[in-house]
Amino acid sequence: MITVSFWIISCNPTKNSSSQEGIIEFDTKGVDENHPMYSLAPNSASLKFKNEKFTLEMSVMGLFNTSIIGNIKTKTLVQTVKFMNINQACIENEADITKSNLDYPIKILETNETKEILGLKCYKAKVTKLNQPSESFDVWYTKELGVENCNNLTVYAPIKGMLLDYRIQKMGMELHFKASSYKPEKLTDNIFEIPASMKIISIKEMTDFITEIQ
Repeated sequence: MITVSFWIISCNPTKNSSSQEGIIEFDTKGVDENHPMYSLAPNSASLKFKNEKFTLEMSVMGLFNTSIIGNIKTKTLVQTVKFMNINQACIENEADITKSNLDYPIKILETNETKEILGLKCYKAKVTKLNQPSESFDVWYTKELGVENCNNLTVYAPIKGMLLDYRIQKMGMELHFKASSYKPEKLTDNIFEIPASMKIISIKEMTDFITEIQ
């Protein structure tokens, strides 16, 4: 099962912003240096969000391009892949998402610690992996982008705010995402739709494809 759950206003964003639309750029890297795909982990990601919709785009050396398109209202996730002459997508419904999230079980403990990231007030939570209790890490999120339920389709559902520094499992490996910039921007609805060029395949077919190229 593919885990697809997961997400600078002029350098000085307005406090308590009610913005619900924009683009966050992330620096990304693999967590486990011994993972067979570590050298192919994406080093950046772009999250575009608008109200209850989002798309997370990642690229590996410009050759392997994948995106996660989510709709919180309809409780669906779509993973797309562009690789050489392959253009395909699979769709997960609520039951599929719930099952996928079980692959990355975590315990979240809120703290009182805060700091600014990209000019946004952020809150820290401590996360422990339930299948590796000795391993824990910090995540940071903000409540200032007006998207309280943006994590509802992910293992971070209890966190009510946009994640700016976190880990998640994608493409068969654990990745660390750290926001590098944010800007509000008007986005067209069509970027949250499956491109017409994509062939729709099953979750199993997509899983098999990802496994084969590792």
